[in-house]
Amino acid sequence: MANPWQYLGWKCGLNSNLGAKMAINKLILKLATPVLMTAVLLSGVQVNVANAKEVEVERKTKRVPTLRSKVYDQLSRAQGSADAGNQAEAFNILDNVKSKASSMNSYELAMMYNFYAFIHYEAEKYDQAIAAFENVVQQQPIPETFEQATLFSLAQLHMMRGNYDKTIAKIEQWEVIQKGLHPSKDIPAKNLVLKAQAMYQKQDYATASEYINAAVLQIETNDLGFQVDEQWYVLQRAVYFELKQPENVKDVLLKLVKNFEAPKYWLQLAGMYAELGQEEKQLAVMEIAAQKSFVASGSDMFNLAQLYYYHQMPYKAAALMEKAMHEGKLPEDERNLTFLAQSWNLAKETEKAIPVMLSAAKLSETGELYAQLGQMYLNMDNWEQAIAASQQAIEKGGLRNGGTPHLVIGMSQFNVGEYNEALNQLAKAQEYDGSRGMAKQWSKFVEGERNQIATYASVGN
Repeated sequence: MANPWQYLGWKCGLNSNLGAKMAINKLILKLATPVLMTAVLLSGVQVNVANAKEVEVERKTKRVPTLRSKVYDQLSRAQGSADAGNQAEAFNILDNVKSKASSMNSYELAMMYNFYAFIHYEAEKYDQAIAAFENVVQQQPIPETFEQATLFSLAQLHMMRGNYDKTIAKIEQWEVIQKGLHPSKDIPAKNLVLKAQAMYQKQDYATASEYINAAVLQIETNDLGFQVDEQWYVLQRAVYFELKQPENVKDVLLKLVKNFEAPKYWLQLAGMYAELGQEEKQLAVMEIAAQKSFVASGSDMFNLAQLYYYHQMPYKAAALMEKAMHEGKLPEDERNLTFLAQSWNLAKETEKAIPVMLSAAKLSETGELYAQLGQMYLNMDNWEQAIAASQQAIEKGGLRNGGTPHLVIGMSQFNVGEYNEALNQLAKAQEYDGSRGMAKQWSKFVEGERNQIATYASVGN
């Protein structure tokens, strides 16, 4: 908060602690898949500040009374008490000034209420601060710039208190005065942002979009080299998200990535490319983020590993999953161990996949992972292990296709020369739709091999 005496254009030498800048933070946070959200930070509550030239110009166009020294002295004492942390004494001084209100002019009364507002705000009594600021603008005549600054403070305080209609009303009162003073000037971007935020909170996203887009465009096209505030882009992104305009959300995130090196924007941009079905760009952005050490959390590492797996890069997926678990960012639970094992298996690193899958299978409540382990052993020609793992799958149950372990056992029994047992297991596999076709083919093959061996045996005898 600025020094309230600065309004007079005097160098009064008062301590500026009372003028510590107010800040009102409003958070807008929405999640997309797997992104978003956002924070909208209002700039500091505008304080009643005008320089000496502005006041002098207004006095030429509008008769504004002056602040007499005896009132100034009392207000100065009140500020000194407030600066010293003695708010009770500051209020007592102001109350004494207020008791002489009938002898004070409009400007003096406005400055008095202005001090009330500041001290109430410092005490976090926001409703009382609002009431005091309302009293400021009721005193007429006062300098228009003083009135405008007070109206803007009211707009921000109402925003903080959730009074969105009043926020908009105060901003529009500000704009009426502005047009009277400067008819050719555009509405300042900060006004548009505040109105956009109020409309966002009212869930009028279309109107919010008009205001925030105008504010951003005004700054982006200025000739003074100003940069759009980060939180303005955050609000713009949130509005586009609510309007279900993913292409526009992506465009705003590109600006955030370019201008503000924050990990969350890279990850959110990757998420929006996924939303748009542009998986290759999603992977590219995630890999850049990983190179920048922005992929640091367990969930983000898991997401990138899934992207590697989806794009047929299972070795990278497995290496990243192994790293995440080794660093303690992902637990060694059933989900993560299963995915790691599947990644190693797809990368044809079966020797690495098997012990991981065995660990996952022990944690599982069903036999599904033992069934997958049996198939791994089968592919490695480890017949005995394939039989053992598949039998465990059957015992544990809960299988998506109960015929698969019987099929694996049957094929393994055939390879160890146990034809009769192989046929028994293949017959059981035929009882399930998912394995019936292959089981029939294998049964014919095993039957043929058994008959051929029997024929050779009889000829030999």
